[in-house]
Amino acid sequence: MQKHSVEYFNQVVKTELPAAHFCDVRVKNLDEKVCDVTMTHQHANQNPFGSIYFAALAMAAELSTGAMVIRAVENAPEVISMLVLNQNAHFSKKARGTITFTCTQGHFINAAIEETLRTREGVTLWLQSVGTDEAGDVVTTMNFEWTMKVKNA
Repeated sequence: MQKHSVEYFNQVVKTELPAAHFCDVRVKNLDEKVCDVTMTHQHANQNPFGSIYFAALAMAAELSTGAMVIRAVENAPEVISMLVLNQNAHFSKKARGTITFTCTQGHFINAAIEETLRTREGVTLWLQSVGTDEAGDVVTTMNFEWTMKVKNA
């Protein structure tokens, strides 16, 4: 299995993120610019209102940004730490069926890594993930503020 492939990240979800795996979070597409993560409404991720629980949605949304950050950080020439510093969300429709979270902002990640390598300071960047249902309607937009810093700098 190739490191940083879709299969690799789904294995990571299965072995290291059991709550996400239990809630049916799956990486569907991943490259340096775009990541798609899906989650299907089921009993394990349901809220009392008959839709997907917001925290389960956040797991899938974060992974759509985080998989690209992990991939870039692990390919950097030096060891870089990473952490979610902040998060916000807007919910516009009940999440039912299969929800696909898409982050198309991977091009910002390499610039942030280059900046932390150059300045030796911590860098933050916001990445957005948009969750759509099977009809293509937006159910939620989530933003994650990632912080990256060269370790031991």
